[in-house]
Amino acid sequence: MSTENEGNEGTAAEAVPSVPSAPPVPADAPQGSPESSPASTPAAPAYPQTPDAAAAQQSPRAQQPYPPTEGPATATTPMASVPGTPPPGLQSAAAANWPPPPPAVPAYAHHGADGGGAGPVWGAPAQLASPEGPRKRGMGGLVAAVVAAALIAGGIGGALGYWAADRNDGSTTVAASANPQDLKREPGTVAGVAAKALPSVVTIDAQGGDGEGGTGTGFVYDREGHILTNNHVVASAADSGQLTATFSNGKKYDAEVVGRAQGYDVAVLKLKNPPAGLTPLSLGNSDQVAVGDSTIAIGAPFGLSNTVTTGIISAKNRPVASGDGSGGSNSYMSALQTDASINPGNSGGPLLDARGAVIGINSAIQSTGSSVGQTQAGSIGLGFAIPINQAANVAQQLIKTGQPVYPVIGATVTMDERTGGAAIPDQGTGGTAAVAKGGPADRAGLKGGDVITKFNDTVIDSGPTLIGEIWTHKPGDRVTLTYKRDGKTATAEVTLGERKGDS
Repeated sequence: MSTENEGNEGTAAEAVPSVPSAPPVPADAPQGSPESSPASTPAAPAYPQTPDAAAAQQSPRAQQPYPPTEGPATATTPMASVPGTPPPGLQSAAAANWPPPPPAVPAYAHHGADGGGAGPVWGAPAQLASPEGPRKRGMGGLVAAVVAAALIAGGIGGALGYWAADRNDGSTTVAASANPQDLKREPGTVAGVAAKALPSVVTIDAQGGDGEGGTGTGFVYDREGHILTNNHVVASAADSGQLTATFSNGKKYDAEVVGRAQGYDVAVLKLKNPPAGLTPLSLGNSDQVAVGDSTIAIGAPFGLSNTVTTGIISAKNRPVASGDGSGGSNSYMSALQTDASINPGNSGGPLLDARGAVIGINSAIQSTGSSVGQTQAGSIGLGFAIPINQAANVAQQLIKTGQPVYPVIGATVTMDERTGGAAIPDQGTGGTAAVAKGGPADRAGLKGGDVITKFNDTVIDSGPTLIGEIWTHKPGDRVTLTYKRDGKTATAEVTLGERKGDS
């Protein structure tokens, strides 16, 4: 949005004479009745008058780009009409058609969806009563003043237009300054943040040996050429496929997988021949993010690389179980929720704060449910990102050892969302014990049939919610579990154990 001629209003106003209460009458014109005056005023302006948190999510990975469907909007600026003055020699005010008609109504004044609907319009001309008509007490001077003001405003516009035409040989086009400094964006603006971050964001093309593949996003994690992204972006090409990373300048580099964490949905790639001067994105602190904070998402939605969208943090600690639709194991997260537009292809891309620091990895979008012929969902304003504090811990593990480490409580919980908590079954998978003997939960006194309702101060409403909360911590962290047993509530202190690798 721009403002035209800002600061010129005062200058123009100084050249305008004071507004008379009624239009002047030629000296030789007959004097009408003192009671005669316009009897109506200009028309008044008329103005136009979620599924459950742990429900299945769809991870946004693109298959092919969609073409754009709309073109740019066009706006026009109306020109003010120039009122005339009564020609000399007229014998009466009526013959002089005084006052002259008000300025033409601008095109944008009309109501209706198409701009030309019926009904009152802003700037509709006033209807002037005949001199012989009855006078409405107290209104004549006001009407005259309003009409005169409109005429003076039109005169100013006409005079300035004439001056511009005279100075530009008939053309009123005004060119923008050619000074490149005028186009410089401040660092704190969305354009400034995007300009700084885009060179460090890559579009990832993953092609599996069986021909399966897709497009996702990643970003530079360090100067050694490590790229941070989602596991589901690279899973199809991790073992026997081909991975490439394309920067915003169009340069493409081969890449290989350093490590993957399926449960966290995090993966680390490394460029095989990284260019010199790589600039990693700065990492923020996702624990300090607040609802309402501004967000900027960068990615390749539907294959459209270097796309920037904006929004806010609309929720924190949102329990999300996401999958890529391949039937593999789900990933669990206590996610940052944002309404920045995120679509298939944004996966693995950075979610930035207003300073340009990474606060999350865009990973999943809310699905509205499947329908006939629908294979992928688009943005409905509910996107989810892995908090960067968690993702950075996983990335460091993967770079160091090539495999993830998961904190655990040593107990199996059901994935049923209608238990009012995370229920420990009487028996685990395949007939194993639901509570591992000698594990953290066993040492804390938990048993089969217990229902965990809180993890520290966070309310637990299902198994996925509990897993997402556990995975925001590290092995060795001490936490408090609140649970119900036989209708009674109790608490237990648990020191988290660890599990290496995906099982």
